[in-house]
Amino acid sequence: MILVTAANGNQGKRLIPKLIGAELPVRACVSTQASADHLQQLGVTEVVVGDICDPSVASDAVRGVDKIYHVGPTAHPNEHQMGLSLVDAARTAGVRHFVLSSVLHAIVTDLVQHQIKRDIEEYLVSSGLGFTILQPTNYMLPLKLRRVFTEGIFEMNWALDRYQSLVDLGDVTEVACAVLSDSARHDGATYELVSPGRYNAHDLGEIIAGVLGRTIEVRQVNVDDYMEAWFGKDLDSEKYQHQRNVMHAISSYYSHHDFVGNANVLTWLLGRAPTTFAEFVSEQRDALSGVAQT
Repeated sequence: MILVTAANGNQGKRLIPKLIGAELPVRACVSTQASADHLQQLGVTEVVVGDICDPSVASDAVRGVDKIYHVGPTAHPNEHQMGLSLVDAARTAGVRHFVLSSVLHAIVTDLVQHQIKRDIEEYLVSSGLGFTILQPTNYMLPLKLRRVFTEGIFEMNWALDRYQSLVDLGDVTEVACAVLSDSARHDGATYELVSPGRYNAHDLGEIIAGVLGRTIEVRQVNVDDYMEAWFGKDLDSEKYQHQRNVMHAISSYYSHHDFVGNANVLTWLLGRAPTTFAEFVSEQRDALSGVAQT
């Protein structure tokens, strides 16, 4: 049995169909009943609903589990506690293989979420559990193309001339499925997951324009305005303080430093060329066209 946490998130909703397709038994852990209902429609028969920080929820989630794929929910204020608590629960339950979705260059602790993931990495490595750590770079996300398709505007909340590496979530979850399918081969490994290319915002805008065949405006936006796209307009200062800290740290660091990696490891793991940003944009364009035609 494989437990997937944050199972209805960016990775989970792509990974679970792959695991089911490989005929691997899956248990999902989510925070809401709405997410549970969605996953059950995808064919997941075992779903635990609750806060993984709660020892009783963590215990229920890991009971009878052989492997875990843990994703810390994006910018969640309890991400640190979730990770450490799940490692403890896994050790108590005798889990054989714990696969952690971390982040590229977790050692860069000027970034709030990197420090959290770095701590969880260290705790996992010291736990005595069999482990694999995946370190994806920034995701290619459909959300970041929303205004591109509707208004012809591509936005970034950091300096437009700074370079970054990207990775496709389909590629990340393909690797995750392979790792979970062959624990012995990947035990003790840490893998950087990076697609080819290093791009600043203007480069990305040119790629998008080439795919869509029209001019794209590239624009730097205020980080608080950008947060509205992620968390909505009701950004109560206390409730969203952690998320604000995360996003401001990202904006500041990426405005002063490039954030790049190398595609060799991902290419080897996939056994093919990783998905490029141009291919991702084309897929999203085609998906949007398909929705519009139905």
